[in-house]
Amino acid sequence: MMKTIAIFRHAPIEGPGYFAAYLERNGIAWRLVRVDEGEAIPPDPREFRALVFMGGPMSVNDDLPWLAPAFRLIREARDADIPVLGHCLGAQLMAKALGGVITRNAVKEIGWGQVAAADDGFARDWIGARSFSAFHWHGETFSIPPGATRIASSAHCENQAFVLGKHLGLQCHVEMTRELIAAWCKSGAREIERNLKKSPAVQPVEEIQRDLDRRLAELHRAADRIYDRWMAGLQHQ
Repeated sequence: MMKTIAIFRHAPIEGPGYFAAYLERNGIAWRLVRVDEGEAIPPDPREFRALVFMGGPMSVNDDLPWLAPAFRLIREARDADIPVLGHCLGAQLMAKALGGVITRNAVKEIGWGQVAAADDGFARDWIGARSFSAFHWHGETFSIPPGATRIASSAHCENQAFVLGKHLGLQCHVEMTRELIAAWCKSGAREIERNLKKSPAVQPVEEIQRDLDRRLAELHRAADRIYDRWMAGLQHQ
C-alpha cells in the first residue's frame, strides 16, 4: 500500500489550500495532521512518503508542547531521506530544526510581492523562473540552515526559500486560494491596519484582493513548478 503525505496544520484557517488540490490532481494520497486540534505529532517519519508543514500565527520560538516533537520529526526525516516541505511557519520549523535561527524580520510582509530566484541554475531549477509574484504574511524570518542553499529572496526579506537535499523551505505562501485569502484578510484585518504605516511591505485589504483571479493564476503556475520539482524527490520511494 502506498504511503501518504502527511500535512501538518497549525491553525484552522491555514490549511493546505492549493497544495491539496495539486496532490489530488496528481492522484497522490495525503493525510491532514490537525496540530491545532491537539492531534499528536507522529513519532516516525518513515510512516509517510513526505512531510509538509503549513503556516500559523505562532512563533517557532514560543513555548508550545508540539514544537519539540515537530523539530525531532523533521530531523529524523532528513536523516531518513524523506522529503520535507515547509510553508512560512513550516519553513521556520524546518530551519530551526536543522540548525538555523528564527528572528524578527526588518518589516512585516503582508500581501503580494515579487520573489526572485537566486542568479544561478540550481535556484532556477527549483523556482522554475527568474521571479514570480508570491503571497506573504509574516513578521519573522529564518537563517539558512547549515549545509542548505538560499534559492530565493524578496526586497524586504533576504531568505525567502532554501533547499537542503530533497527538502524545501518557503517563507512565502504559494498555496493560497481565494478562500484562504478571504479568511486571512478577515481574521487579520486589525493586524494589517496596525502595520500599514509601519511597513512598506504591508498592503491594505483592498489591494490584496484586487485582480485576484489573475494573481492566483500566476501564483498557481509558480506553485506547480515548485511542487513538481519538490515531488521529484519522492519518485524513488
